[in-house]
Amino acid sequence: MTTAAAPLCATIYSAPAKINLALHVCGRRADGYHLLDSLVVFTGIGDRITVSESDTLQLEITGLFGSALSREPNNLVLRAARLLQDVAGCSRGARIRLEKNLPVASGIGGGSADAAATLRACGALWNVDPAQISNARLAADLGADIPVCVHQKPAFMSGIGENIDTAPRLPTCWLVLVNPGRPLATKDVFAALPNFSRPLARDSFNNLTAAADLADALKEHSNDLAGPAIALEPTIAATLATLENSPGCLLARLSGSGPTCFGLFADAQTAEKTAALIAAAQPDWWVAPTQILPAP
Repeated sequence: MTTAAAPLCATIYSAPAKINLALHVCGRRADGYHLLDSLVVFTGIGDRITVSESDTLQLEITGLFGSALSREPNNLVLRAARLLQDVAGCSRGARIRLEKNLPVASGIGGGSADAAATLRACGALWNVDPAQISNARLAADLGADIPVCVHQKPAFMSGIGENIDTAPRLPTCWLVLVNPGRPLATKDVFAALPNFSRPLARDSFNNLTAAADLADALKEHSNDLAGPAIALEPTIAATLATLENSPGCLLARLSGSGPTCFGLFADAQTAEKTAALIAAAQPDWWVAPTQILPAP
């Protein structure tokens, strides 16, 4: 899709990529929702939502990965806007433009971040507080990652995503995100999960002062979805190995249900050099160096 000029009097909202540094699946409710416990951070790269006045809800999609999305009524951005309309009793419209820079179905919360940014953007446009929508409803109606993406700062998320606890201050770190270009359906990965695990040992993330400290704390935990994801898409194993074998990589792990993996680095120079080398060796992979955003 071609990129059009931003509408006049438009407001732009960031939709940063969400990374699960650790993700434990602790059980499943009778209604089928899985119980999670995850340490989540956000990054300096992401999608962008632009909104402006309109009589009706309209959605335009641009960006590198825009063609991979459908503008059908069930698009998550439009679902978020309609939910806000419903809860607030609001009949106003909005022209929404989504600049899709993140790969689709990739485990880094792109769709959820887009929906969360839409709630903030339309809320400001309509003078409606998105906080009227409970986290429980956001998680149930739109997805487990929506509440933490609305929170948009380092946090522990638990339950079905409705419980958000601000994480302790984390050290300055850089990531290299690598996606091998093989989308995975989240429901398929969860369906292949063989067992459940204990909640995170949250105290282990207190008083960390360096990237190496964070890597050591994360080594006490896991992403429980990594095994099922690799079984469904073996390319993930090669992606992780590529990161693990990169000089300066402190830890390599899958984010969410994948297939995007991340390597944790102590500084920007090493991360950027690693990203350039991987991109040159694997031109079909999406590779991006980025910083973990600190709490505001």
